[in-house]
Order: sequence, then structure tokens, then C-alpha cells
Amino acid sequence: MRAGGIHPLRAQTHKISQEIILKEQAMRIGMLTGGGDCPGLNAVIRAVVRKGTFHYEDEFVGFVEGWRGLLEDKTMELSLATVGGILPRGGTILRTSRTNPAKRPDGLQHCAENLQKHGCDALIAIGGDDTLSVAQKLFDMGVKVVGVPKTIDNDLSGTDFTFGFDTAVNVATGAIDRVHTTAEAHNRVIVVEVMGRDSGWIATYSGIAGGADVILIPEIPFDIDEVAELIRQRHSRGRYFSIVVAAEGATFAGGNVEDGTAGRDEFGHVRLGGIGSVVASEIEKRTGFESRSVVLGHIQRGGSPSAFDRVLATRYGLGAIDMAHRGEFGHMAALRGNKIVSVPLAEAIASNRKVDKEILDASIGILDKLDFKVSKTS
Repeated sequence: MRAGGIHPLRAQTHKISQEIILKEQAMRIGMLTGGGDCPGLNAVIRAVVRKGTFHYEDEFVGFVEGWRGLLEDKTMELSLATVGGILPRGGTILRTSRTNPAKRPDGLQHCAENLQKHGCDALIAIGGDDTLSVAQKLFDMGVKVVGVPKTIDNDLSGTDFTFGFDTAVNVATGAIDRVHTTAEAHNRVIVVEVMGRDSGWIATYSGIAGGADVILIPEIPFDIDEVAELIRQRHSRGRYFSIVVAAEGATFAGGNVEDGTAGRDEFGHVRLGGIGSVVASEIEKRTGFESRSVVLGHIQRGGSPSAFDRVLATRYGLGAIDMAHRGEFGHMAALRGNKIVSVPLAEAIASNRKVDKEILDASIGILDKLDFKVSKTS
């Protein structure tokens, strides 16, 4: 025995014991990505597979195209070879869809049966509130599910940030930087429409970072006459161009007219889009200033994830595989402060997370203030 050390035989016994424990813990885990695609999905998949393989000796099966893959038994291999080189790639190697198995006859039962068919001990579902609402339903049926929060909208409760949001904000901010120069050159008002559904996180963050003059978000219905007067006020002090950032879900104070042709997805959401064009038209009508709109749309979803999103997505993946081995099913990996924690899925999907007061105060603090009473025009 070495001085101050461990007897070689004891060390070897300890190592063998650890290996036995690891083998006893080894699981076969299914994984899917649901809802809209998002930068960082591949980073989560990679982290789950790498830690699961190296630390737990797990095996994995990927269900392609979200819940559709689990419903219709469409699978692909997930291994170290499969996830090699995917860290910087946008999209998802598992592909995705907005399929809602709860809307299909015996859909949830088919999902549970296909997990059994492939010998899956657990399922890791990566998605937003819609994907995780299905995960909660399966958990209620006895399926062992762990969730990972994904959405560029950053509107999922229970977590401080979702991966994909930072990349979307960077894309939107870059676009706002670019339209500044053309707006100034032509003395135009340019309305930049960004994603976000019923929350204004992308609009608020990119509007602050991009130096927008007006930020319109769903949390605060806007008076178009006040917006027009604010822009006239800017012109009167020699600022002959203005940038307006509008979240796709922003609403007029009197309410928006719903487009009956827009359609809904399988989770009942109206397909949003078009508010930017309407706002630009109303501003030009009220001010006489030439106005244009730019819709960023799916550009915000595409491309390589930012460094922040790669790290956050990796941490979520590591958290999810650890949660599966700790038996924390019916829970979601979440970011609280700088720690990855486990929160109930029910808490995560209970409500949409709105822009908080601190961020709203920051945006209000740097925007122009309406100095005089609005003069409404007919």
C-alpha cells in the first residue's frame, strides 16, 4: 500500500463497482424535436448523446419530424457518429413538425406504444409550450418524459431563457442596423416586423440593441395616433427617419381585425404576420412621411446558433440526461440565474411568459418621449 494512498486492489474494486453501477443505470432513450425549428437544437441532441454514451452507456433512438415521428413510428439512429459535427448547425437533424398527437384518434396511446416497441425507458422532448403540453399528457399516462425548453420567442414559463432566443435577437438586431442606413438615406420610416407570437421579447431586446425609435409589443396595445405623433416630433427636431420595431403579435389599442384566411395550426394558434405592413401604412397616412415595412420572418430561425445559445443548449442537454437518470420525469430542464434546475412540466406550460417590468423600463427609458398632446387627424 502506498503512503497516503489507496490500496491498488481496493482502487480496482471501486472502479469495477462504478462500472457495474453505470451498466445498471444504462437506459435506452428516445428523443424528438417538436414545433418550430430553432438554432441550438442540434447542440442539445449532441450533448444528450455524448454524455449519455460516455457517462451512462445509454443507447438512443431519434423520432423524426417531432410528434409525427413518434406517432407514425419514423425513427433514425442517434449515436456518436450521428452527432459528430452538428454543434454549429442550425435546424435539427431530427427534423420537426407541428403535429399534435392529442388531436388524432388514439394518438397519445400510439405514441406510448411506439416507445414500448423500441424499448425506450424514457423520452426527452425538446420544444416549446405546445410540444411540452403533449409531453405532460404522456406523463399523465405513465410515460417517463423529460422536457427541454426550446423557442426563439423566450415565452416559456419556468425558465429565465430559452435557447434560440439570443440568436434570433442577434439576427433581428443586425437587420435593424442595416435598415437604419437606408432609412436615413431616403428620409423614410421603416417598420421592422419580428417574431415572438404573443410575447415581445425579441422585439424589446432587438429594439433596444438596434436603437429603434418605437417598439410595439403584445404586452402593451398601442395607439397608432401616438406613434404617428412621436414620429412627427422626431422630424420636427431634425431626425428625418425613424425605425419602428413591431412584434408580430402587437395589437392596436382598439384591437386588430383578425384575418379569416390566416388559418390555424394543430395546436389552435393563428398564423401571425402582417402587422408591420399595416403599421407602416397607417403611419404614412397620418404623417405623410414615406414608410416601408420589412418582415424578417423565418430568417430569425435559420443559420448557426450564437455562442451563448450553443453553451445554453449544451447545458440543457446535459441537464436533461442527468434528470432522466435521477428519475425526475414530468419535469423540464430550466435556467434559473446561472444554474440548470428541474421544474415541473405543468409549471412550464401553465402560462406564456411576458416581457418583465425591468426590460420594459429599460426600453421606455431610452425611447423618445411624447412632449405634447396628440393632435388626431381625420
